[in-house]
Amino acid sequence: MKLFAVCVFLIASLHVASQKNIRLRSPNGQIVYSLQVSSAGPLYNVSFRNKPLVNNSALSLDFLETGEFKKNLRAGTPVFRDGEENYELITGKTSSVHQAYHEVVIPLRESIGSFRKINLQVRAFDDGVAFRYEFPQQQNWSQFSLTNEHTAFNLAGDPVALALLLPNYTTSHEGEYTHLPLSKIKEDTLMDMPALFEFTGPVYVAITEAALLDYAGMYLSKEKNILISKLSPLPGQVQIKVKAKLPHYSPWRVLMISDRIGALVESNILTTLNEPCKIKDLSWIKPGKTTFPWWNGNVVPDTLNAPGNNFVTNQYYIDFCTRNGLKYHSVVEYGLHQWYTDDGVNFQPGPHADVTTPVPGLDVKEICDYAKTHGVDIRVWVHWAALYPKLDTAFAIFEKWGIRGMMVDFMDRDDQEMVNIQAEIVRKAAQHHLHIQFHGAYKPTGESRTWPNEFTREGTLNYEVNKWDKRITPDHDLNIVFTRMLAGPIDYHLGGFRAVPDSLFKVQYTRPLMLGTRCHMMAMYVVLQNPLGMVCDYPAAYEGQPGFEFLKEVPTTWDQTKVIDARVAEYIAIIRKKGRDWYAAAITNHSPRVVSVPLNFLDGGKYVAEIYSDSDDVNVEPNHLKKESKGVSAKDVLSIRLAAGGGMAIHFRKID
Repeated sequence: MKLFAVCVFLIASLHVASQKNIRLRSPNGQIVYSLQVSSAGPLYNVSFRNKPLVNNSALSLDFLETGEFKKNLRAGTPVFRDGEENYELITGKTSSVHQAYHEVVIPLRESIGSFRKINLQVRAFDDGVAFRYEFPQQQNWSQFSLTNEHTAFNLAGDPVALALLLPNYTTSHEGEYTHLPLSKIKEDTLMDMPALFEFTGPVYVAITEAALLDYAGMYLSKEKNILISKLSPLPGQVQIKVKAKLPHYSPWRVLMISDRIGALVESNILTTLNEPCKIKDLSWIKPGKTTFPWWNGNVVPDTLNAPGNNFVTNQYYIDFCTRNGLKYHSVVEYGLHQWYTDDGVNFQPGPHADVTTPVPGLDVKEICDYAKTHGVDIRVWVHWAALYPKLDTAFAIFEKWGIRGMMVDFMDRDDQEMVNIQAEIVRKAAQHHLHIQFHGAYKPTGESRTWPNEFTREGTLNYEVNKWDKRITPDHDLNIVFTRMLAGPIDYHLGGFRAVPDSLFKVQYTRPLMLGTRCHMMAMYVVLQNPLGMVCDYPAAYEGQPGFEFLKEVPTTWDQTKVIDARVAEYIAIIRKKGRDWYAAAITNHSPRVVSVPLNFLDGGKYVAEIYSDSDDVNVEPNHLKKESKGVSAKDVLSIRLAAGGGMAIHFRKID
């Protein structure tokens, strides 16, 4: 009996001790997440190769009905398991994902009071760690109103932050990025996600979220030098952030981690944390490049009869697509009035806006029919507030006309209500074989795995701004690569073919001008992940111009992606594969540099490399470029000079 009592005591002691420090390692053992639960509340830590990254960070939740969930918690028996996700992506940076992880689910229950239970689900990958709150079904608690989620990120030391700082939650997520040590960022400033932090070493950590569904979008804010989560409040008030019935889940809180910044660009952790694809027939989902005439000012030749919101103007752009192999033409507006009837001002819906009724003189079905006979598909622009009240009717009519997709614009929110609206739009669009591009919208959170008809999102200050301001520089482009692009597909209004030196830039609403070189612009089609790449300029700006042949042939989806070399806010060199061919690209900020591209990624055999690089006189004429073709193999290394604000693009064709 004494021996039995001693054994029971030892087992109990070991169980209690394990609850005090529950540890989870990544499959390669380099990332460690640990959780300690005391009467004061749960605290977690994250380390990478034994280097602390997140120290003693608190987790707690506040509910309107039942108060704080933090103190007097007991951890139940943690449940560990190993997992692996294997899936295909239509619109990804890679076509096949194989990602292993280790997982623990830690039940947390109040020891006094309401005895509520919330599970903490944690997954550790080789390129990051993620955790979320699970609200399981339970007695005496069936629904909640969440007022605050206090997820803390107490980052070790004073890492350098690269982040978009915002004034409030009503935002299109467009602005310049701040690059400062965390200690220098003002307290109580909203920080958009993804936010990048560079530790000594270097080690890189990007904080963002995955699987944002039926929940409020999350931001970060510094309080006493600790980053705390902030959620968008539901409209019309400031207290309640999320209303839900049990069971329910929060989004995943994700830390992408590596000592190589390129690993964060390559990572598929966000799609892996989402549910499998819910669309059975995927044959109608066709990524590709698209026109967007609004950007260039709807430029047409003087010989065109009666340009406007009509057939002949759209026919002109459709014929351009046909000649050059572009998949889509976008019907947007003409003369600052959208293609559908609306009595609003500045594209904002009026009381009689109707997306199912084109303006007089515009027959959308006629345009769709003409495009189809020429191998082109039609997509349209809509304001979300004009679309949503007629969502089911509009989608049925769009499908009948032959429309294949749309840009849904001016969302400017990520509260729970707007998150659910966007999810409904994507889901119902799939039922009518329509793809979706969100503008004025929050960052992706990996949902393109579940609903691959969501092609891309904006959520960034981009080249559209060149129509009315001088804010988009090569430096800004690099900041976008290491922040917003880490979340997923990013629309950037690519394709401006009128680069000028900085001293000659002026605002032009029609035929906008560009900073940086033409090769920089061409490289952006490879550097940025975007399955719906825009070709925004007008036909005469492209046809016969050096470099347009690259825009015509560059893919918009990829089988493999690898960052060759990169330095935050300075440059990136990247390679992507599609089928038998490889593409390489590099862009730099305001500093010239030479990039080396080892070709050991090439498969066996010989290739022809078509190389586009900055001409020697781009400081005077930034549209000039050099093009050369040369035979190469995996043994070669290419060294290419990038001018200030410049770039390079290469297409590697395999020789049979």
